[in-house]
Amino acid sequence: MGLSVWEILILLLIAAILFGAGKLPQVMGDLGKSVRAFKAGWSEDDAPGTAADNTARGVAAPPPEGGRRSGTEA
Repeated sequence: MGLSVWEILILLLIAAILFGAGKLPQVMGDLGKSVRAFKAGWSEDDAPGTAADNTARGVAAPPPEGGRRSGTEA
């Protein structure tokens, strides 16, 4: 189920009406950057040994540096 040439042209016409022809390249560039950032974030989550992977396996993160632990201890 792909888009035909006419459907793509109609979508481009609607986008040009909404954003204006001058601003359309900037909007498309920002959209491309967003998609690349999303893909990069997605691939980082899939990398083995990440914090999310360790949390899912029940491995606790090391305590933060600084000496004091949070909680109710005095």
